[in-house]
Amino acid sequence: MAVMTQAQVQATPDGAIVFDADAIAQAAFDPDWFDPDHWRARDAAQATAGGRGGAVFVAAPFGNCALRHYRRGGMVARILGDRYWWTQAERTRSFAEFRLLAALRDEGLPVPPPVAARYRRSGMTYRADILTRRIENASTLAELLVLDKVDVAVATRVGTTIAKFHRQGAYHADLNAHNVLLRDADVWLIDFDRGDLRASARKWQQANLARLKRSLLKLGAARAGAANLEHAIWQPLMAAWERGMAS
Repeated sequence: MAVMTQAQVQATPDGAIVFDADAIAQAAFDPDWFDPDHWRARDAAQATAGGRGGAVFVAAPFGNCALRHYRRGGMVARILGDRYWWTQAERTRSFAEFRLLAALRDEGLPVPPPVAARYRRSGMTYRADILTRRIENASTLAELLVLDKVDVAVATRVGTTIAKFHRQGAYHADLNAHNVLLRDADVWLIDFDRGDLRASARKWQQANLARLKRSLLKLGAARAGAANLEHAIWQPLMAAWERGMAS
């Protein structure tokens, strides 16, 4: 059953924070909770791999969370680093992802519940962070692939889950094997930075799937040959996705 996110906005001296009031059970959010050093000083932080700088798992008083600082990639990172151009609060990367995760969660889709997000503005640029609930005891599709644990059953569950998102018009800007989490029979999609909700269309949905397939090949499925990937993983994934889209 879907759980509604109780979003509350809190002004700060250099920006703002949006947080789920139910998640922290407090009237205000401590800005220090976005600082990895705050948690390291309390032996409550654990670095993770993946992504641009990855995330930090923190054992917060309101539950275990993943803390992520937004960082640019590519050539522009050499100039702007972790800064983004300012337009308005709701268009910051952090607020936009928090709102999208809240909307997807409210629709019952399997995403990590958003806990809080913030931006810190400096002139015409800003920096941003987000805290989401940690999915405990889960492995990424990439990790399972390296361990040769991606079989027809796993591929089918992944395809079925992606179809659920696509039917709701949920666009994932970076659908790759690192951003698919699995635990037993459950599957989640994580990291919805630059994602959005849009009208259903095969063009962007197929582009999502093609990106995922490229990541599977890059991460090692090609070691057994492209034909094996196609037969053992990709065909059952796509068959499940097609069934899911038709339901």
